[in-house]
Amino acid sequence: MRRGICAVFGLIGLPFVCLAEPSPSGPFAARQPLFEMPKGPTGQARLASLFVDDRESGLFPALPRKDNTVLRQTGSKAARLHDLIARAEAGTMGYDAVQHGARIKPPKPPTDMSLQEIYDWITATPGQPHAIGRYQFIPATLRHSANRLDLPPETRFSPAVQDKLADLLLADAGFSKAKRGEIPPETFMLNLAKIWAGLPLPSGRSYYEGYAGNKATMDYEVYAQTVREILEG
Repeated sequence: MRRGICAVFGLIGLPFVCLAEPSPSGPFAARQPLFEMPKGPTGQARLASLFVDDRESGLFPALPRKDNTVLRQTGSKAARLHDLIARAEAGTMGYDAVQHGARIKPPKPPTDMSLQEIYDWITATPGQPHAIGRYQFIPATLRHSANRLDLPPETRFSPAVQDKLADLLLADAGFSKAKRGEIPPETFMLNLAKIWAGLPLPSGRSYYEGYAGNKATMDYEVYAQTVREILEG
């Protein structure tokens, strides 16, 4: 029997894309039911987050609610944004992070795996979350972004590749326009928060607060100040 899951490609507002997951088989086999998608106001399934596909838990055991960690002040603007996002999403595991709710982990560190090996792990372990890497890509986003970059299946999920995939999502959020002053920092910050659930809204809450255990992992003041400094630097 085949069962489907739905995910969103890119920013909120783009069409839902439904993917089918085959019945479990092979060394990763685990018979776990797929989660039930939260429902939006129209009754349609609503994705908890681009990077969370587990109804009962967030990406990692919660970081301190008021995470005011000082981030590096040097490097490219993109690299500094990478650090900010990773702080909100990946915990201490960085590029080898795997969503803690995944009951069957990959057979080796993600940075030692090819994209195809990650896809095989995803296919063989339905019914569990699969967010992976420093920027916590869920399956649909990983496949779609890799295809946009024309990355072949044998591409290693290296730190450099993960950064390229993250850059693609930064572009979707309007990074270039924000650097040129064509959109205000607040708009860019909102777009980022719509992609990465650990980033806060002005209220201090996650855009996905209450879905899949999500919550913002840093103060909005810290987030806003850091993004503004990056854009102005």
